Amino acid sequence: MAGQQVMVIGLGRFGSAVARELEKLGHQVLAIDRSELRVNDLAPDVTHALQLDASDEDALRSAGAGDFQTGIVAISSATEPSIFATMVLKRLGVPNVIAKAGSRLHGEILSRVGADRVVFPELETGLRLAHSFHVPNVIDYLDVAPNFGIEKIRPPRPFVGKTLGELDLKTRAGLTPIALRRGKSVTVNPAREERIAEGDELILIGQDDKLEALRG
Repeated sequence: MAGQQVMVIGLGRFGSAVARELEKLGHQVLAIDRSELRVNDLAPDVTHALQLDASDEDALRSAGAGDFQTGIVAISSATEPSIFATMVLKRLGVPNVIAKAGSRLHGEILSRVGADRVVFPELETGLRLAHSFHVPNVIDYLDVAPNFGIEKIRPPRPFVGKTLGELDLKTRAGLTPIALRRGKSVTVNPAREERIAEGDELILIGQDDKLEALRG
């Protein structure tokens, strides 16, 4: 997939990390912040970095914002600037605007002013931590829908040496194995004949209460 032109507005820890990673992935990144210090710090790592007020429509127009395929508004510490920046990007014709929200209300407002996607990094991180807290076998958790998620686990000791067919997790536990990782190799939709080995990582999808039961 060819690299895209992406504008990242707000160069705090989240925005800077996103901008650097997008650049590494081959995209052309224009990073914007009101802070000269943040802009100078990130400038060597992205295609372009500019100091300007992203709520200023004329300034963003002059920066060529309307030519970008994607705009990421990574401001959440101050709601008004992020809302105005989102509105301006949509007004300038940016087809895909992703905005970071600090709260549910903030996210709802961002959606209403035109954000195509709203992300909640702190909330999502908190959910993942809560689902894996003090559970040795759980490596990570992803919320998919209310009371429904994807979990990556280290198979419990009784799983090792058995095939997925023998475990029959869908029937016995209401969970569906969607991938199996063994070292650097990942098998998507593993076959029932696949035998679980020590050190494997199993990715399951299902209702949260079913995932919780498996942990217990």
